[in-house]
Amino acid sequence: MPATDAQIEQLLSDLVRIESVTPWLIPDGVGEAALQRFIADWMADLPGVEVWFEEVAPGRPNLFARLTGAGGGPSLLLNSHADTVGYGNWRDRALTPIRDGDRLIGLGVADDKSSCAIGMLALRSLVERGVRLKGDLIVATTVDEEGASIGTFHMLERHRPDAILVLEPERLDDVVVEHQGFGWIDIVVHGRAAHGSDPDQGIDAIVHMAEVIRRLKVLDNTGFGRGADGGSMSGRTVFHTGTIRGGTDYATYPSSCVLGIEIGTQPGEHLSDRVREIQAIFDEVRSIYPGFRGEVNVQIDREPFMPQGYEALFDAIVESAEPVLGRRPRATGLNAWGDSGLCSAAGIPTLCYGVDGGNFHAPDEWVSMPEMVAAVEIVERAIERFCGVT
Repeated sequence: MPATDAQIEQLLSDLVRIESVTPWLIPDGVGEAALQRFIADWMADLPGVEVWFEEVAPGRPNLFARLTGAGGGPSLLLNSHADTVGYGNWRDRALTPIRDGDRLIGLGVADDKSSCAIGMLALRSLVERGVRLKGDLIVATTVDEEGASIGTFHMLERHRPDAILVLEPERLDDVVVEHQGFGWIDIVVHGRAAHGSDPDQGIDAIVHMAEVIRRLKVLDNTGFGRGADGGSMSGRTVFHTGTIRGGTDYATYPSSCVLGIEIGTQPGEHLSDRVREIQAIFDEVRSIYPGFRGEVNVQIDREPFMPQGYEALFDAIVESAEPVLGRRPRATGLNAWGDSGLCSAAGIPTLCYGVDGGNFHAPDEWVSMPEMVAAVEIVERAIERFCGVT
């Protein structure tokens, strides 16, 4: 029997109630351990399924569940992430799931606890129906995707399945076959501290940074050279400011200003392309303010997702989705990044697929419950098609 709306809502609500904020991103986040224990306990009664933890960092374990195949078929790993971003903007209700029509609302309900639930329910259904796969199925819930992806790095050092299906919220009509890379960058502008009444000595780092920001926005409006006109499958190149800090007090020229940005790279590009564009901005600002000094500090650099050899997995998803949806999903790109990029870079055929949702990383995040019901059935069918059945 396919998973019902009520069963999915109950499981997903249980997952949402357990905080799993990544401490890499939010220093007081509790991490994923409690959620991983819940998932392990939920799968512990499944006969023939091996469940185990692999500690990535103290108190931060990846979780794996393996349904061993009979042999003669390819292995498939379903990868979802157990962590979420923070919820300071809606602390009063983020961990209290609420049903609103066809939507379930709560922190991480789409990104990515929907995917955790899909993998869990598909595995349970296969076991309870007595399906005997040829290839191994591994369901993995990893830590820290919203941070530095230490969970997926750790997983890829120890596991080499024949293919990986990264489950992330998108839409069931879309199979993601490429997506942007990104960088988290600190732009540092240096000034010179001086008394506020001494402009001959003071160099205002914040004013200089304003010139940098204005030019970054001009580049954003032109798509950083690619993707602005919608010609890229992965959409417009991502850019936004994230943090800014500078100065010491009202009475003193600020000696430094630090701007944190997130910036994307299209397939075929590298973060060094963006760094060169920022350095060209520095040259422009220096022509106006000869005392300008700036530097670029890359904190995280993730390559775009450009998978190879994914055709068998793609066919399994499309053929499985058509009888459930009444239409065939399309191959598409994504103007975001996921751990699919790391899996593909490791040389493993990888695709990204998931359910419709919204308000990611924001108050009142939601997931489509009708898509959740369909997704469990589609993923279950795709596992059987890809791994083979005896």
